[in-house]
Amino acid sequence: MTIGVLFVCTANLCRSPMAEGAFRSLAAKAGLAEAFEIDSAGTGASHVGQPPTQLAVEAAAARGYDISGLRARQVTGEDIRRFDYVLAMTRTHLVELRWLAQRELADRPQLLMSYAPPIGVLDIVDPFGGTPDDYERALGLIEAAARGLVARLAPEVRKAI
Repeated sequence: MTIGVLFVCTANLCRSPMAEGAFRSLAAKAGLAEAFEIDSAGTGASHVGQPPTQLAVEAAAARGYDISGLRARQVTGEDIRRFDYVLAMTRTHLVELRWLAQRELADRPQLLMSYAPPIGVLDIVDPFGGTPDDYERALGLIEAAARGLVARLAPEVRKAI
């Protein structure tokens, strides 16, 4: 059993690569790495093929996640069909993903923050063009949600092993 998890932001340069790195690491620490197909993508095509921003790479590396080898790509309707969990960084991304999805899969995309403890935050603000602190703040939210997602999926995965 493999569970597909796709993280989606605007350009696939900051938030979604950091989410991919964080979730990959947390799943590995839980002994569940083999249970997941993990990827990230952006809703736009303007940066396809580019690596994550330097500040995203540095913020992730400071927490033990190597995202330097990732390259931006654009999300497709096929991604929504293929991945079990399609997780948007903001409500705007969520709307875009639901428009992209086939009608029967329109509810598949969800907000990543729906897996975080209830802290009153729905959107992970884009740190692009911001300060290192902006990246740290975004990554802190991403980690909280990624931990919640691993905790939610771990029993299902362990039962299937």
